[in-house]
Amino acid sequence: MTPEKRKLVTDSFNRSETLKFYKAELLEVDTDFVSIKIPKMEMMTRKAGMFNGAMIASLVDVSSGYAAVSHYAEDCYVVTVELKVNYLRPAMGDALVSKSYVIKGGTKISVIRTEIYVRNENSDLESHVATSLVTMMKIR
Repeated sequence: MTPEKRKLVTDSFNRSETLKFYKAELLEVDTDFVSIKIPKMEMMTRKAGMFNGAMIASLVDVSSGYAAVSHYAEDCYVVTVELKVNYLRPAMGDALVSKSYVIKGGTKISVIRTEIYVRNENSDLESHVATSLVTMMKIR
């Protein structure tokens, strides 16, 4: 990934009001790969303390979109065509971490696999809580 493309992705991430609201952190960005971390906040959880499924799906969507954008050499804009999430276990932890991989990058359509993990503050161990397949379309 060129430094210019990395700056475009990072700048876009840093401008997002939603990601600021979620206190999201861009952990890693490279061609065909993005990782994002979101710390737990009360509004993101169910009564039992696990992350809400909607929060996980939101992270899948955002992370997959940035991964798709990272695939293209030029600046572009993508939209979600299809998003499927399989919830594997309750997301009990201090933060959600996404890892999004472009598995098929086309000229207009890209397919991204995003894995969601929970991480605890006192450990680097991650627990796999969701897996997804997302189709994105480049519109600009």
